[in-house]
Amino acid sequence: MGAEQKVAIITGASQGIGEALVRAYRDRDFRVVANSRSIRPTSDPEILAVAGDIGDLNTAGRIVSQAIERFGRVDTLVNNAGIFIGKPFTEYSVKDYASMLSINLNGFFHITQRAVAEMLKRGSGHIVQITSSLDENANSRAPSVLAALTKGGLNAATKSLAVEYASRGIRVNAVAPGATKTAMHAPEMYEFLAGLHPIGRMGEVSEIVDAVLYLEGAAFTTGEILHVDGGQSAGN
Repeated sequence: MGAEQKVAIITGASQGIGEALVRAYRDRDFRVVANSRSIRPTSDPEILAVAGDIGDLNTAGRIVSQAIERFGRVDTLVNNAGIFIGKPFTEYSVKDYASMLSINLNGFFHITQRAVAEMLKRGSGHIVQITSSLDENANSRAPSVLAALTKGGLNAATKSLAVEYASRGIRVNAVAPGATKTAMHAPEMYEFLAGLHPIGRMGEVSEIVDAVLYLEGAAFTTGEILHVDGGQSAGN
């Protein structure tokens, strides 16, 4: 397909949901620019690995500029990179606060701004955030105000960007997972986390990937917060 082959940027791509998304987009014949602090080059010439802290604006600049230099375009951005620190509000440290804002919010802002600028040149594009429904469904058994602050902010930003760029060919959506079986959660927490979902289990990585791919192909869908959370967003 050459220059007409679509290109997806995926952050937080070295493990868990991000790693699975890289494989899924390659299966759909996208070229992929994969980022994380620890990302390493692969043998696949259609995957460009760009290592670096996504919260650093220089990393965001390198990701997008190298995507254009190598592949010539940016069609999709999946803002998957994120961290979760759950603890009582008064126990959060200044470091916790700085880390979550840097990765969850700065990481979104810097690269999305640059990706949108490239998408506008083509008059098309798709942006997906991996967020959470914790801002809508607080639970006293799982205090997590910084996740609500940052991921809830991304949900709001998703709707705002969707409206801002709807007439210019760029769609913006989000997937809001429940607790998902990744390295973010210790296995000894699985039983507790499963109990937070009305459906009675944790999510699987494949289920989050399926939701992202659905949005990728849903040309009439923008501003959507797609809850893949085992019923959490419906209530307890």
